[in-house]
Amino acid sequence: MDIIALTSFLAPCLPFLMKKVGASALDGAAKKLGEDTWGKAKAIWGKLHPKVKSEAAAQIAAEKLATSPDSAAWKEALQEELAAILANDSELEAAIAEIFADIQPSANQNVAQQNVDENQGVVIGQMSGGNVNNIGVIDSVQGDIKL
Repeated sequence: MDIIALTSFLAPCLPFLMKKVGASALDGAAKKLGEDTWGKAKAIWGKLHPKVKSEAAAQIAAEKLATSPDSAAWKEALQEELAAILANDSELEAAIAEIFADIQPSANQNVAQQNVDENQGVVIGQMSGGNVNNIGVIDSVQGDIKL
């Protein structure tokens, strides 16, 4: 299972899942995050939370990330804790993987991306199954290009 993708998925949901927001905001979680996202986040957290709660470092990382969902440091800390938790509980990992399966791109799903920046040229990359491959940077183009 892709722990980085899982943590990135959960991070914006954690303030709601850990009730670090007011009751009125909690009621609007499905509206803000989307019904499907909120439902899957609740299902995943329902399975993960007992284990996270029983591990002090995981609990602290989750609480801190809930307070600061954009914190790279707390996201990384929670990733490490979740990796350890799931490594020790294959049934939990399988249950979460089943819920998370249709959220993350499959290994066969390719998403092409092209970024154009006047100062840096054209950056061409490809994402495949959660792996990003930077194909290259093209500074200038003259004539036809066939790839």
